[in-house]
Amino acid sequence: MPDFIVYLRCSTGKQQASGLGIEAQREAVERYTAQSGGTIITEYTETESGAKSDRPQLSRALAHCRRAKATLLIARLDRLSRSLSFVAQLLDANVEIRCADMPEANRLLLQMLAVFSEHERQMIRDRTRAALAAAKARGTVLGTHGKVLAAKHRADAQAHAECLRPAIVQARASGCATLPQIANFLTAGGHPTSSGGKWHPMTVRRILDRLELPPPNDA
Repeated sequence: MPDFIVYLRCSTGKQQASGLGIEAQREAVERYTAQSGGTIITEYTETESGAKSDRPQLSRALAHCRRAKATLLIARLDRLSRSLSFVAQLLDANVEIRCADMPEANRLLLQMLAVFSEHERQMIRDRTRAALAAAKARGTVLGTHGKVLAAKHRADAQAHAECLRPAIVQARASGCATLPQIANFLTAGGHPTSSGGKWHPMTVRRILDRLELPPPNDA
């Protein structure tokens, strides 16, 4: 039976205080552990920005994994980082890694997902810069005009959708063929909507549209 060291991460101190995000991650890793017949030795929780690679709690978790010959278990890949260089460094740590939302993932798949995530992240940055530059060329005072704010909202919505792409792919691979089935899959996996509310078929449809993925049979 595998032994797991769990790593949980939330982005802000406010999320840490409220427990939002962390509890969903904890439920996901506990379900995975129960299904795999493994044992959780301990967990490490970090409050950090996803763009930062200096994470003392993650370093402690990896060191613990090496000492105990345990597997590092996370809820979702995006809980680690969307940086290719960081994930590559993590995969070079000689520690077995498992993602609760992607039980079939191996080291190669994790690297491929990291490459794709970083590519999408750069595309979002480029689109945002282009929108700001166009607004400035029109004489818009940046930071105060509604169109600039709308561009930021669109970029944030696209970034959230990209974080959900692996889960959508997994949902379809597991047999989810309708919008309600995908919504139930995302809810059960603890994947938050952009507003923190409940998943509905139309919410899923908007995510699919943002990701330019073909709609399921019932759409």
